[in-house]
Amino acid sequence: MILVILISFFLTGIIYFYHFKMENEKYHHERLRRKEFAVVEAINFLLREETSAMHTDSLVKVFDTEICKLSKINSMDINIYSVNGGLLISSTPDLFDKGGLKDTLRESMLVAMQNSRDPLLVEAHTDSMEYLSTYDYIRNENGKPIAIINLPYFDTEDFHRQDTESFLMRLGQIYLLLGIVSVFIAYLLSNYITGSLNAIGQKLKNIKINESNPPLKWRFDDEIGTLVDEYNRMLAALEESAIKLAKTERESAWQEMAKQVAHEIKNPLTPMRLNVQYLERSIKCDKPEKLKEFTESMISQIDTLSSIAEAFARFASMPELQFQNFPAQEIIQRTTALYPGYSIEFICEDPDAMIYGDKDQLVRVMNNLINNAIQAIPEDREPQIRVRMEQKENEVVISISDNGCGIAEEQGDKIFEPRFTTKTKGMGLGLAMVKNIVDGFGGKVWYNSNVGVGTTFYVSLPLSNV
Repeated sequence: MILVILISFFLTGIIYFYHFKMENEKYHHERLRRKEFAVVEAINFLLREETSAMHTDSLVKVFDTEICKLSKINSMDINIYSVNGGLLISSTPDLFDKGGLKDTLRESMLVAMQNSRDPLLVEAHTDSMEYLSTYDYIRNENGKPIAIINLPYFDTEDFHRQDTESFLMRLGQIYLLLGIVSVFIAYLLSNYITGSLNAIGQKLKNIKINESNPPLKWRFDDEIGTLVDEYNRMLAALEESAIKLAKTERESAWQEMAKQVAHEIKNPLTPMRLNVQYLERSIKCDKPEKLKEFTESMISQIDTLSSIAEAFARFASMPELQFQNFPAQEIIQRTTALYPGYSIEFICEDPDAMIYGDKDQLVRVMNNLINNAIQAIPEDREPQIRVRMEQKENEVVISISDNGCGIAEEQGDKIFEPRFTTKTKGMGLGLAMVKNIVDGFGGKVWYNSNVGVGTTFYVSLPLSNV
């Protein structure tokens, strides 16, 4: 802002200087013309009164005293030359003695006057100054030139200099005031901008990747507000990325652990089962029913360990999704038909809906959700399981409802995490696997639950583009 003020002051001064110079020259030219006209008219009046002044020689006598009067009346120096260029009389002889004016007109000046119909206005100069000067003929009653009148005009530079200095002084005062105001405003603006940027910079320094960072607040919708909004957007994206990264790390750790656990458990299970069966056949004792009970218990525990190892193996070896277009109704109906003992009700409102995804993994999702629904129903309650499929805009929504025990509100945030379970049996990997598969489809999974009444799980999957 200060630089703009200085540049505008400099440009304004230059423009004014040249503009005023032209106006000043125009003014003085016109002023000199008026003075010259008044003097010539006065001389012509005197000539008409003095009938003896018909020739050049008689002019000196006529104007010897009158020329000084005319000079004072018009505030002008007056010189009268002969038609040949010699000085006849002057109101200010000192101009020729000390001022540097010539008492003889140049031949070029005489020629120029002869060729000009109007009074001649020239810009003359001496060794020490520049001035305007006008030349015109004095004519007798017959119109014959009898002398040349010259009016030198020395006020141009002084007036121009004074006016320019006065204007520049006023202009400088105005721009000084503007400069003070602009410095004050620039100071406030710079503090406003730098203060805001410093606050944002300090916030950026204090960002913790593994912690929650409060967003910045800004009251104005300006450039700083845009920067703050972008910072808050970046902060939200950073936190979301940190959450996804932590989740991915946890899932990777669980998958790696699951591989090791499944491997370590499955290796000894088969020989243990064979040895227990061999032991039952080969050993004879007094109480064979006790031996049979013992072997059956051992085999049951071995089968439990085997199912746990299988669950870990399935979670650890999630196959890569094979995307294709397929009818959703066919896959879901086929899956519900695998549970004839529970009379699962299937409602399909859009039988022609096509899904873009992996149909084998969709079967896996449905099996896990239906199994969870079955296991959530108490033994003393008649199972009521309903599967519904409907199309909404660009997605298919599948819901699996049961009349089981429900899910407590405090367990809601952990329900899709690995190893979390509310059942006495199982490893809590089913819903984590369901969420991974649905996320891979580009869909969503969520639930609504009433404790003691039942739970409904929802799965939304994208429709096929074909």
